[in-house]
Amino acid sequence: MITDTSNAVCLSQYFLPTLKETPQEAQIVSHRYMLRAGMIRQSSAGIYSWLPLGLRVLKKIEQIVREEQNKSGAQELLMPTIQSADLWRQSDRYDDYGKEMLRIKDRHDRDMLYGPTNEEVITEIVAATVRSYRDLPLNLYHIQWKFRDEVRPRFGVMRGREFYMKDAYSFDLDAEAGRVAYNKMFVAYLRTFARMGLKAIPMRAETGPIGGDMSHEFIVLADTGESEVFCHQELLEYDILGEQVDFGSPEQIQGFVDQWTSLYAATDDMHDADRFEREVPEDKRITARGIEVGHIFFFGDKYSKPFNAMVVTSDGAEVPVQMGSYGVGVSRLVGGVIEACHDDEGIIWPEALAPFKIGLINLRVGDDACDKACDDIFTKLNESGAEVMYDDRDERAGVKFSEMDLIGLPWQLIVGPRGLKSGVVELKNRKTGERENVSLESALSRISG
Repeated sequence: MITDTSNAVCLSQYFLPTLKETPQEAQIVSHRYMLRAGMIRQSSAGIYSWLPLGLRVLKKIEQIVREEQNKSGAQELLMPTIQSADLWRQSDRYDDYGKEMLRIKDRHDRDMLYGPTNEEVITEIVAATVRSYRDLPLNLYHIQWKFRDEVRPRFGVMRGREFYMKDAYSFDLDAEAGRVAYNKMFVAYLRTFARMGLKAIPMRAETGPIGGDMSHEFIVLADTGESEVFCHQELLEYDILGEQVDFGSPEQIQGFVDQWTSLYAATDDMHDADRFEREVPEDKRITARGIEVGHIFFFGDKYSKPFNAMVVTSDGAEVPVQMGSYGVGVSRLVGGVIEACHDDEGIIWPEALAPFKIGLINLRVGDDACDKACDDIFTKLNESGAEVMYDDRDERAGVKFSEMDLIGLPWQLIVGPRGLKSGVVELKNRKTGERENVSLESALSRISG
């Protein structure tokens, strides 16, 4: 008798409501596959429940984001989803933000809102607690649900109304130190997306309603992307994970930023065709489409002044802190990864984000030899710490193959009576499609842990 654990599950016991047909409302690949793979279910327009498989991916993305934020020196806290309208009136954004803000009243008729972002809340916290230059620099972040009342929510989690987001806020004594904080987040974002198996390209961007004079958005190339992208090919070839990054060295961090920003990269709204042709050799020009997965801003004292977030300098002067904000759409990234990593059969998860690493398929449930071999494999994989989903259902082989391809686990380990008689199992690499007949010991040594 085998039982599920957090990292090893049997499909006969796992809640995975897959769909054979594509729901009519799903217009893009990620929305189609997330619904069909049983990752999410729509609750109302632009609002989704995250089912077990989807939640595993969401949590993996969240953890990578958290680890890289911590490594950069940022500290995690948690701010509320419901905010006071008075805070937003103090920054003069309550009326300016528009109908995307969900405005509500509590039982005492006080104006409240479901937070679309957290500049006001975090600045009020710092204004009330940070007084001296000795308390700086400071970078605080949280990972929390947010809400923007999109007029036309569509594309599943790519443009929903409720979304899960990491937003960080830096506080520094002066603009020079503020730009150091900005550069740290720039590099932390490069590392974050690279760890997810993505090539995210930083591009100069408009600051929009956030404000400020310096901003970059991070774009992942995908055929279904909402933005047209123009960039230098070398930006796709550079490996930030191959570098030893010291976040305590402003000079080194600045060097990394300079490397990336020295090469041309722009979305269609910031594109300079003459400069693109002048600076990028013809054989190095990339023209594609892309999806925004992160956005960073430096906006100085835009929020610190109205909230009186002041600190006393070493010479006794009182100055407003300099601020930046840094967002990563954690739930949006689930859709973004699928848009960038899929084929006609389904999702192809990068290994770091896959809900499970291995799909174990029993081709003949009820056959003593197949059942025993699969039980043994399941136990060994579980004991090794490997994440495994065991398809132990009494279903046709074709159903099992198609659903496993749809779910997109990196490896499929296929056990059948014919192979067992020959002493082999079949190992399939989902990304390449390569299939091999190998000994069980060889298969386990390649995919365990």
